[in-house]
Amino acid sequence: MSAHKKVQPAQLNFDFKQESRADASEVADAPPMEALPQPIEGRRRSRTVAATAESIAAKQRDISVSEFFAKNRHLLGFDNPRKALLTTVKEAVDNSMDACEEAHILPTIAVSITPIDGSENKFRLTVKDNGPGIVPKQVPNIFARLLYGSKFHTLKMSRGQQGIGISAAGMYGLLTTGEPVQIISRIAGAKPARHYHVQIDTTKNRPDVILDEECQFDQPTGTSVTIVLEGRYQKGRQSVDEYLAQTAMANPHAAISYQAPDGTVSDYPRQTNELPFVPMEIKPHPHGVELGVLFKMARQSESKKIVDFLHHDFSRVSGNVGREIVKKAKLSVNLKPQQLTLKEAEKLHQVINDTKLMAPPTDCIGPIGEEKLIDGLKRVVQADFYTSSTRKPAVYRGNPFIVEAALAFGCKELKGEENGDDDKEPLMRLVRFANRVPLLYQQSSCATYKAVMETNWRNYGLSQSRGALPGGPILLMIHVASVWVPFTSESKEAVAHYPEIIKEIKLAIQECGRKLGMHVRKQRRIKDEMVKRGYIEIYLPHIGQALKDILTLKDSQVNTLVAKLATILERSRSLP
Repeated sequence: MSAHKKVQPAQLNFDFKQESRADASEVADAPPMEALPQPIEGRRRSRTVAATAESIAAKQRDISVSEFFAKNRHLLGFDNPRKALLTTVKEAVDNSMDACEEAHILPTIAVSITPIDGSENKFRLTVKDNGPGIVPKQVPNIFARLLYGSKFHTLKMSRGQQGIGISAAGMYGLLTTGEPVQIISRIAGAKPARHYHVQIDTTKNRPDVILDEECQFDQPTGTSVTIVLEGRYQKGRQSVDEYLAQTAMANPHAAISYQAPDGTVSDYPRQTNELPFVPMEIKPHPHGVELGVLFKMARQSESKKIVDFLHHDFSRVSGNVGREIVKKAKLSVNLKPQQLTLKEAEKLHQVINDTKLMAPPTDCIGPIGEEKLIDGLKRVVQADFYTSSTRKPAVYRGNPFIVEAALAFGCKELKGEENGDDDKEPLMRLVRFANRVPLLYQQSSCATYKAVMETNWRNYGLSQSRGALPGGPILLMIHVASVWVPFTSESKEAVAHYPEIIKEIKLAIQECGRKLGMHVRKQRRIKDEMVKRGYIEIYLPHIGQALKDILTLKDSQVNTLVAKLATILERSRSLP
């Protein structure tokens, strides 16, 4: 039997010895293996031409950043239709809030999501604000070009950082529906508004302007952005509704109106007419600069001397401190920073890290504030007890940051919310913010969650199972504000586990926890006293009747005696 002879089912009952002898004779007369016909799969492989260095080099080409993110859109928060709808709203609202605050305008933002032709997975999203508007020539780049913005190279607190968000949302809309982004913007009441249709060219990361014309706009200044996209609307946690409610919680100075796809309208009126603190831009702190960055900054500096470079290009380095650093590094005071060698930069970097410097200035950060944190909580949730804490500024990697915490206990809305059972105690609800922006995803990966889990809540009168959030009708809000929040991914959903940040979060939680513990213990004492008072009220009439029988008292005397006993017992068990 040849090597490629097929065995039919009817040939399965054969004589083993005969078949073996036949196989031996056929194999002896068979041609060599290389002469046999190759299998089909083997023939395909044999026709493949081996790659050479030249052929591999010919295939190499640039990869556009927009082309990369178009294939990896999950990195930007567009994992699924529901999350994509939320991310798009988030990016548009964040841009509106930043623009209004930079222009010292109290934000008034309107969000509208409308299904298209009754579809359940295709929506028209419009976000309109009363901000300063956008200069016409910048509109295409802002909405249809990735990594283009004004905040990446500035060290001050802002919601946006990378220049990716709104242009990525427009790219997602283009990929899923083919519709361009529609923008209407006006920068002054005396000037006409302009209407744009733009879309991103992913191969070049450049905008294509489809439409550019004058139009009518119902506001003297402001911007309206409309994106048609594929999505899924669903109420509950991690929804657009929840995001806007939390945004209202952290931004009491903003007025937000929201029309949901089902026609429901939600209004969050402005709680205060006071604008939040407007952060100032600062220079980088020397302790947060790595060797390669220091070397590059020196080469690009316009300063004439190395001392001037340290003084003008960094914060918290005076002229005297700069001269001391240069002297310890054994460098010439008159050395030009452009002539600094890598070896000299290494010495300078080491001396800088060994020198004690003042912490970076904190006017680059705008905390919400303890009173406004409580106002924000009251705006969204009704509770029996509120408290808040704002920590002093701290530093990680040379970047200043502030941690704030606010707590509401006895929340009516949390009764049975976590498990759907009104008789079962709910778990704590954790609400996370970074630079006033709600973080709705990747809770377990966030430094905030780690700090909450590592806190011993039993010290504050709450029950807590191992590996779980504490129990009780309690809402905890944590806000991390920084010039550069260290997110774990481009989608900005969780704060990285820096020890300095986790430590500050724990301290803020503990400040709120101590006040909570006092409240919980007081409520328990009151409850115990109410139980004892109930016992008194039950048994005093029986005591009076017994005294009447023993001492043969009249009814009026018994009533007087019972009243005196009740007064004495109340005084002895006075409430705290």
